[in-house]
Amino acid sequence: MDIKLNDFLTMELDGKGILRANRNVILKEFFKDPARYIRNKGVLREIQAYDCYVGMERAVKEEMIFDEDINKLYKNGVHTLLGWSKAAAAVKAGVHNFTKNSLDAAHEELRRQTTEAAIILEGLYESVYNARWHHVVELPDGEKQKTGTGMVVEEGEPEQSWTYKKVGGILEKDDDVGQSGAAPPRLMVLTSDKGWPYTLNASQGPMKDFLL
Repeated sequence: MDIKLNDFLTMELDGKGILRANRNVILKEFFKDPARYIRNKGVLREIQAYDCYVGMERAVKEEMIFDEDINKLYKNGVHTLLGWSKAAAAVKAGVHNFTKNSLDAAHEELRRQTTEAAIILEGLYESVYNARWHHVVELPDGEKQKTGTGMVVEEGEPEQSWTYKKVGGILEKDDDVGQSGAAPPRLMVLTSDKGWPYTLNASQGPMKDFLL
């Protein structure tokens, strides 16, 4: 907490006790020896009577204690919450209760998050496992009026418009059979009788078809 003393006095106490000489003094240094920086005893007592001063002093000193304890733990080879949980009793006894309680609470929260039972997404496996491919076929001109769209969905994947031959360890297009250009794009439909229970339109119920 690198708040400067004069900034704190300005924000919380309307500038009471501000001195130009203290413009670079941070609260951590000030709370170690307040009388060194505010030598007017009457002003200092008045400042120390405010709740905001008491609260800030407590917060800064707790942070200083915590930082000191963390440095001790590092020197003892404790660098993580897991390391803290496995640390020897003598190592844990070497830190303040405030630090011990904070680290214990943080480790317990981490343990809870990592061991919490996974949420079972009911129906998700079945909807994917039982899904079937369909493809959209454009109807001849004479039959387009039957559907109104000129297209019909047929079960299964479309026939491959290219043929391939094996060359070494790879497959290449067999140009000897007079194939033309790239294979045309296909509109595919992935259908599941179970529906897709975890889709963006879940508010309207599980959808059965995905258009790809």
